[in-house]
Amino acid sequence: MENRKSIFYIVLTALCFGTMEVASKLGGASFDSIQLVFLRFVIGGLILLPFAVHDLKKKHYRLTHSDWLYLLALGAVCVCISMAMFQIGVKRINANLASIIISMNPLFTMIFAKFIVDEPFTKKKALVLVISFAGLVIVVNPATLIGGTIDVTGLLITVGAAVSFGLYTAMGKKRIAKLGGMVENAVSFLLGSAVLLVFMAISGTPVLAGINTETLPVLLYLGICVTGIGYYAFLKAIELSGASNASIAFFIKPVVAPIAAWLVLGEAITWNFVAGVVVILIGSYINMRKE
Repeated sequence: MENRKSIFYIVLTALCFGTMEVASKLGGASFDSIQLVFLRFVIGGLILLPFAVHDLKKKHYRLTHSDWLYLLALGAVCVCISMAMFQIGVKRINANLASIIISMNPLFTMIFAKFIVDEPFTKKKALVLVISFAGLVIVVNPATLIGGTIDVTGLLITVGAAVSFGLYTAMGKKRIAKLGGMVENAVSFLLGSAVLLVFMAISGTPVLAGINTETLPVLLYLGICVTGIGYYAFLKAIELSGASNASIAFFIKPVVAPIAAWLVLGEAITWNFVAGVVVILIGSYINMRKE
């Protein structure tokens, strides 16, 4: 029964995260990039909050001043830097490419974790890094960069989003045993959104403008399904089957995303994209195996 539950949550995670780029692309046409990130993480954070409160009560633990500062830093890195960069990047490049780049964030987590929580950087991890980078090069296809068919700025911004999300994940490892993933995500999402709201007020970025009957479904999908249900399912998958098995969701995501982009946005699935995804999946498989 536990095995069936874990499979269900892994597949649900892959479906939610695999449609993130398409939904972000659609939402980006109606909202300011920063505004969309703010609304998405406020909704997602509020959905996760009751589960976070339940976990804290279950542990009989109250957040300390140090915890609040730690969660604020997590939220700033995730919401204000990583996801803001991702939303700006996905506006400039196609959803297929954005999905592959952001799916590579575990590679950067390995690097940051070496310095933040002193996780060993093994030969296997170095091999995975090289293989996955080679896969990304195949997906991007240097000829398209030279020919100007890919927005290089958008590409670099999206890579920056993947790098900073890797940093967020590595930072989260410091206190996840004490606080739990649900608390870290829910509270950091809301604190990060609060910081983003201050920036929006200073810069004059709209907060609620553009919300209507036509744009609301995409906004709710991003907030409820991708951010709320997606992260809840991922954390439940970790709880039931462990982090390594739960990471299979990121193994499935690069397959789900291009199909969604093709069906909804009409984006072509090219030979180099398929070849690059296969190489990246090989790297992901090696990463999931034991030393």
